[in-house]
Amino acid sequence: MTSYLTQAGIAAADQQAAMSRDGTWISYGGTARIALAIILLAAAGGVAYAGFRLPLPIRLARPSRKARTIQVVAWLFAIVALLVSLAAEVEHVRQEHLLHAVPANPIAPVTFICVGALFFIIIVTSPQGGWTALVSAVAGALAAPMIFELPFDLIVMARTYPPIPPDPALYRVLFFAPLFLVELTTLSLLRLSPLVRLSRTAFLLFALMLAVFAAWGLSGFGYPSAPVPIALNVVSKLLAFAVALSLFLPARSRDQAAAGTAEPLDAPSVPVG
Repeated sequence: MTSYLTQAGIAAADQQAAMSRDGTWISYGGTARIALAIILLAAAGGVAYAGFRLPLPIRLARPSRKARTIQVVAWLFAIVALLVSLAAEVEHVRQEHLLHAVPANPIAPVTFICVGALFFIIIVTSPQGGWTALVSAVAGALAAPMIFELPFDLIVMARTYPPIPPDPALYRVLFFAPLFLVELTTLSLLRLSPLVRLSRTAFLLFALMLAVFAAWGLSGFGYPSAPVPIALNVVSKLLAFAVALSLFLPARSRDQAAAGTAEPLDAPSVPVG
């Protein structure tokens, strides 16, 4: 009887571990998920506070032609570095006999649809046509997923699965370092558009996305294979795209918002370099 109970306990523990690894990262549990939720709520509060306190809107300073070339080259270099790192990691995982089928990602169609929709909205509603509209649409559509991915990857980086011997931490760094470089250089492409403004709406939407992350973290920040993680993943992803869209909307001052009129394109704003 004791042996049976022991075996049942081991089986239950194995099942729970398998559930926490249902995907490409291990869910948070116990006090870790509570700490994660608190940190994310604090970050959301800080972003919202900044949105009310900063002198908004903030216009991003346009880079010089040389700086634009460097930005694009750095972005392409980051993509190549990520592909090389990914290929090397996949080969090592195969040699260690850890390669397994990647689980289905139900959020991928949402991401692709939002990228296409955002590109279309920006290029159609752009007050400046031609090359400016195209560059703005491309920069916005590329940057939008990164608004979600950058904080997301910081959360799951240390919990990716399976761990790769002989040094799982080293292989995580070798993968995530170029990935973060891709995300940061992609976000920097927003400076190529003269339409981008950091508004209070952008800050509040980003704070709301972090608050959804906090709810997701409180539930364990699990892989989107169950209704709750899927819903929280989709909502936070949609908010990230809303943040990106708000960067291209005409800025509104407090008085103009009360009057219901939008700020003209040549209205003064605070530039940041």
